[in-house]
Amino acid sequence: MRSTNTFSILFFVNKKKKNDDQALLYARITVDGKRVNLSLKRKIDISLWDATKKRARGSSSEARQINLYLDQTHTQLFQCYQDLKFKGELITAQLIKASYGGELETSKTLQELIDYHTRKIESTLAPGTIINFGITENYIKRFLKTSLKTTDVFLKQLDYKFICDFETFLHKYWPKGHPKAMNHNTVMKHLQRLRKMV
Repeated sequence: MRSTNTFSILFFVNKKKKNDDQALLYARITVDGKRVNLSLKRKIDISLWDATKKRARGSSSEARQINLYLDQTHTQLFQCYQDLKFKGELITAQLIKASYGGELETSKTLQELIDYHTRKIESTLAPGTIINFGITENYIKRFLKTSLKTTDVFLKQLDYKFICDFETFLHKYWPKGHPKAMNHNTVMKHLQRLRKMV
């Protein structure tokens, strides 16, 4: 498998979508000859755009702001490329675009995972098992709310500390209507279910 990729970023304006001499700015990401276009959600006066330098021309406040924005975008896109390269993952223009837009799996949340898992097991597991997963999900939500003061976390935050803190929470939690707190085996069952979800 190839370990190196050709990679480039090019900025341009889309004159086909101009409105009152204003056109949208785009970044073109190219990896190994395959490219995708990324809308930067910003407009520029066509007369300000230098098609040769791929930057806004002049030293006006607007031109400086646009060029600064382009420099920042270039840095962020290059960082997305470097991150994929560092992890030894597949590098494509589409993946860099997705990473920049926060669409990769690392940007998914625990709640999104739980919702997906719940839909997935609806018709595949026994009713009792589904109920048990539901109980574990409720404990996860309670842990997030009481211990982390939030309703959700990114999947990339599910590190060793998160698991240890969740285990401690379960050991200390006294379920309503139960004569005592959870025993070790029950806690381990909940951790196993979280692992299966992930």
